[in-house]
Amino acid sequence: MQLVSLDPVLVVLLLLASGLYVRALRVLRRRRLSVPVWQQVAWWIGVGLLTVALLGPPDAYDDRLLSAHMAQHLLLGDVAAPFLLLGMRTPLLLFYLPRPTLVLLARRRWLRRVFARLRQPLVALPVYVVVVYGWHVSTLFEGALRHPLLHALEHECFLAANLLLWWPVIEPQRRRMGGQLWKIGYIFAARMSTMFLGMMFVFARGVIYADVYGRGAREGIGAYADQRSAGGMMMTLDIVMMAVTMSWFFWLASREHDATGAPIAPAAAARQPTHAAARPDAPTHAPAPVDPPTRSRAAI
Repeated sequence: MQLVSLDPVLVVLLLLASGLYVRALRVLRRRRLSVPVWQQVAWWIGVGLLTVALLGPPDAYDDRLLSAHMAQHLLLGDVAAPFLLLGMRTPLLLFYLPRPTLVLLARRRWLRRVFARLRQPLVALPVYVVVVYGWHVSTLFEGALRHPLLHALEHECFLAANLLLWWPVIEPQRRRMGGQLWKIGYIFAARMSTMFLGMMFVFARGVIYADVYGRGAREGIGAYADQRSAGGMMMTLDIVMMAVTMSWFFWLASREHDATGAPIAPAAAARQPTHAAARPDAPTHAPAPVDPPTRSRAAI
């Protein structure tokens, strides 16, 4: 049983990404800027998921099992991307690339405008849907299995599309958009779109991508069982991510509501007079003092 598929180019790229992260941590440490432990753990989880997807069993069997190929795509994009963005949150985002490279990219105004546009929720969501459905068209999907360069481009597109999708949700630049509840609908729409694609694999009457995977048994698994397993993984991940994001952002929204409403009670209590607290039947406001009567000039 083949468990590892070593690609020297991918190994170098993963090591380079990890080395840049460690370098950024050292730069921040010298500047006395701390990165939370949970943020660093999130990054290494994301890198670990990329490693498993690109060098582990999913890659070793992606040309023999549709379910393995689908697991590779899910790990690479849908699961790894949010962890990578969590690990890249500011200030580390500003120091991840070396300064000359960062300055060179920052001077490309057209590149900044394009990226600012693509990461908007109403743009990132349709881009994500188009990328996912486009690469599952038979011509592109089967072509990626036959041509390594096209396969690499497929992986890059999945990762980039998921990073754009999760960018306004995780907000690595800490430029917060108003509210939390809109993110539930945003992720719900994204996951429902891919859930329909998973349902197509589960309920399809014919064998999909038969020109590549064949119609017979695959590694001891029937063609229909393999196909339904691929669709089932997609649907299960969509349901789990919808449940997790819904719970998380409802909790964030309630916490923000409590935080904004907390200062009201002490301020109201400070305005209450002390004698009202001592005597329940005392009036809210003390009566205005009455000036003593004065004698008129005629009476003198």
